[in-house]
Amino acid sequence: DLVTAIAMTEPGTGSDLAAIATTARRDGDDYVINGAKTFITNGYHADLVCIVCRTGPEAGGKGVSLVMAEVQGLAGFRRGRLLDKIGQHTVDTCELFFEDMRVPCGNLLGVDEGQGFRQLMEQLPRERLIIAVGGVATLQRAIEETLAYVMQRKIFGQTLMQMQNTRFKLAECQTLATIARTFVDDCIGKAIRDELDNPTSAMAKWWVSDTVGKVVD
Repeated sequence: DLVTAIAMTEPGTGSDLAAIATTARRDGDDYVINGAKTFITNGYHADLVCIVCRTGPEAGGKGVSLVMAEVQGLAGFRRGRLLDKIGQHTVDTCELFFEDMRVPCGNLLGVDEGQGFRQLMEQLPRERLIIAVGGVATLQRAIEETLAYVMQRKIFGQTLMQMQNTRFKLAECQTLATIARTFVDDCIGKAIRDELDNPTSAMAKWWVSDTVGKVVD
């Protein structure tokens, strides 16, 4: 019934969730929310947005909370431009802006304020793992597509596959893909056993994303 989005990343804040600047200030029975988000998946079509915001003056993650907002027609809510991406063009990604946007205090996710950082950390490893799994699949597909091309493309009377440099490069790419897949398989096992932690999932996301860039280049 509703398209959802998690409004986490900000123009000046990526993975450092403790540095979130968007604020939710209590005013009577409402939160008044001000701030901006970027790179928000489903942001352009979202009906229900989970906003990561600062509800208290406490430093770091202690003052971070999650507030839900049904944003269609909501005063003070504005969607920015759709962002250009290298891939995943079927997924809308955009900026979101909150200017004195009011939502009921009952829309706080959880019982108490200041629990948002912990709530996010509980699920972030799995989210990062999903990105890594998709990256590994992209790696292997890119290699397969390249193999099909170099097997039939001819230059100077021979296929590209017959050239030593081509084989060296493909061997290098397949080695990187195998390492990435092995790492991600280990992370999947840890996730199944509920042992996957944030540093390991962050490494998997970074390694696979970096490797995809190298192979595609």
